[in-house]
Amino acid sequence: MSPIRARAAVVGVLLAPLALTAAVPSAAVPVPAPAAPGAGATAAAVTVEEARLDRAVPREILRRSGFDTAAPRFAGALAGAGSYRQAEKAVARHGSALWERAVDRAQGRGPLVGDLTRDDDRPLYWARLAMTREVRQWQPGFGLTDAQRARLLDRLERSSRGQDSLDFTGRDRRSERGGADSLGRGEVKRILMTGFDPFTLDRDIRISNPSGATALALDGTWIRTADGPARIEAAVFPVRWQDFADGSVERTLRKRLPKADLFTTVSQGRPGRIDIERTNGAWRGGFPDNDNISRTETVPVSDPATQPQWTSSTLPAAAIVAAPTGRFPVYDNTSVTEIPAGGTTPVVAPGGPTPGSTARQGGGGNYLSNEIAYRATLLRDRLGLTIPGGHVHTPVLEFGPGNTAEITDPVFVRNRLDIIAQVREIIRVSAGV
Repeated sequence: MSPIRARAAVVGVLLAPLALTAAVPSAAVPVPAPAAPGAGATAAAVTVEEARLDRAVPREILRRSGFDTAAPRFAGALAGAGSYRQAEKAVARHGSALWERAVDRAQGRGPLVGDLTRDDDRPLYWARLAMTREVRQWQPGFGLTDAQRARLLDRLERSSRGQDSLDFTGRDRRSERGGADSLGRGEVKRILMTGFDPFTLDRDIRISNPSGATALALDGTWIRTADGPARIEAAVFPVRWQDFADGSVERTLRKRLPKADLFTTVSQGRPGRIDIERTNGAWRGGFPDNDNISRTETVPVSDPATQPQWTSSTLPAAAIVAAPTGRFPVYDNTSVTEIPAGGTTPVVAPGGPTPGSTARQGGGGNYLSNEIAYRATLLRDRLGLTIPGGHVHTPVLEFGPGNTAEITDPVFVRNRLDIIAQVREIIRVSAGV
């Protein structure tokens, strides 16, 4: 999910949105939206991301998946809340229910509502935005401070992304998610995986993110590895600079990484290939996020005095590249862009960073895919962990030839299913080394 190496065909696929979105300076615009039942139709400031809900494609995705019911039901629950505590409970309940509904849909549990295939991550994305917009515009009779509203939004984000339900401690989901009994007995490996929301939506609002689809497909599932059975826990992150600066990655992973045996952050990267990114850089390159906000700066962390310019993957790249994981070629990507020690001009370093250099791009670029990999591996190092972990870049998810308007097609679905299956196999190989 990152704009990487602004060269060749990648420029057209990943960087074209820059010209379309960089001119939008504000993260919030006034857009009227349906008020909660019983409330006055008072417009409130919604985000750029939420404002896209009023376009035809998001409405079609929600309708054709049955997820158009999530926000109205949530709005009714908010309208019935007579206190902040009741509102907080409603937010947590409906946020968690949305995540579980999306996971169940992706993994084949329950009836399929609508005609979009189960592997589609977009219903979760747009339904979540419809719910956050309800919170943003809600005017309860008991009064609500800005700080309280912010806490409700934060709780909704975390619960509807699976971030607060990552669990390696006591909850055994063998019976409800199936498949574990056939994997045999013995010690169970614990794998943590993260994906992302769709992005570059002003370039093509129909876009899906295969990393988010993979997170839904794999959360709570069991796999057989060469080293025994393993269970995967997954969550999804937003494509917003500010959430990362506010510590969402560290808050989600700090208590979970010590319990994991392997972790992999996953995002959408280059067309037609999968990359195991060897090195991550401490630099934000300015590409606009889903709120059309740009950031060009050193990655902000809690302790900048001890912040390294580079962090490294410890995934078994050689084993992954050598294994027959699927139809897309897999590369061990060691290249970075750096300012060499004593220099002033960025240069490409194909073999990785040189001593004393300053980061300008990790192997995965300088967008949020690089940043989540940087933050996760830095957290691993600061916690003194030695577990394998790093970043996997999936292929760009492409529609079928000639499809410039339909929200899905057979090629689009096949590509997404193949990417999900190959990432699952990469995780299986990684966990068995």
